Amino acid sequence: MDLHDYPDVAQNYDLYLDAMYKEQDNHAGFLDFYLEFAKEYGKDGIIDIACGTGAVLLHLAEHGMIADGTDLSEAMCRVANEKARSRGFDLHIFPANMTDFKSDRKYSCAIIARSGFMHLLTPELQRAALLNIRENLTDGGMLTFNTFDPNPYFQAQQMRTKDTDFTFRLEYVNSQGKREKLYNAITYDPTTQVMSGNWKFETLDAIGNVVDERIRPVKQRQTYRQEMKYLLELCGFAIVNVYGGYHKEPADTVVRNVIWCVRKK
Repeated sequence: MDLHDYPDVAQNYDLYLDAMYKEQDNHAGFLDFYLEFAKEYGKDGIIDIACGTGAVLLHLAEHGMIADGTDLSEAMCRVANEKARSRGFDLHIFPANMTDFKSDRKYSCAIIARSGFMHLLTPELQRAALLNIRENLTDGGMLTFNTFDPNPYFQAQQMRTKDTDFTFRLEYVNSQGKREKLYNAITYDPTTQVMSGNWKFETLDAIGNVVDERIRPVKQRQTYRQEMKYLLELCGFAIVNVYGGYHKEPADTVVRNVIWCVRKK
């Protein structure tokens, strides 16, 4: 199991992300970016792949854009469905792997938000996902997804780090109204380009004592831009735009967040 497969993580996902983005606002504007993308390309159907707890799905729905959603994590899909129903939306959200999901329709617009694509841990899985998404797109259909520019400084640090060398990230209030501290420890393997490690959640009582601790594993693969360009060409996609942020900043220099917008050939 990976981090997002755990029910407790799915229940608290929105809450700790809100706290995280207040400290590190590198996702500013991301909902509006996807809404604009869906409006431009989604006239023949939209699918949100690795939809998580439905942040993008619900933002689209609230603006009149009804999309399907899928995620590998059944726990995430349950939370997304609960949120959709509570807001009066009857959305088609189903658990499936992006490497082999099938739908009874094709889409003109596919979205993989945040770091969903990075959970594909090998080039073979990345290729399988791109080919499968392409199969589920209409002719000329558009896909957007994110990667991060690998940073040699952080790679060197992570190569010296154990998966138990925890660093404090943030404190937030969980779904049960209790304070929790979140830590993570990430190692990097330059051979596989995989970051792996653990997230630790500490639940606190009213005076700050730790009353519960949960360790949740996580893995993501770093992908270099030239590698990604070749993979897209191999899988039958043409690059339309590459951005360095959700406000469509140019990605002509090294940036943390690389947003790919590609078209099915």
